Amino acid sequence: MSDKAKEQAQQPQQQFEKVPLDTPVKRGEEVIKVITLRKPRSGELRGVALTDVLQMDVNALNKVLPRITQPSLSEMEVMNLDPADLVQIGTALSGFLLSRKLRGEMENPES
Repeated sequence: MSDKAKEQAQQPQQQFEKVPLDTPVKRGEEVIKVITLRKPRSGELRGVALTDVLQMDVNALNKVLPRITQPSLSEMEVMNLDPADLVQIGTALSGFLLSRKLRGEMENPES
């Protein structure tokens, strides 16, 4: 592993990630254009297989996202997300589940 990859692997993992939506969510008068994801704790992953979350299984995302989004999305709102937005959010969530070492290797594949 290169020095840069080692340095990145030692940095604390980001606890939040903002995801701009291609198709905003309308909730009454409110229009949600950006969702903030919080790194899930183990209890917030209950009822789903980690492999399903990593594979961005729609049913798994539908269970986990209402627990870790701000503003909090309901299961119905998650089900009605634009597929492109669901992929962006699922990718961000999957990134939270990777170890520091693996993230460093993925960010610097040449090392």
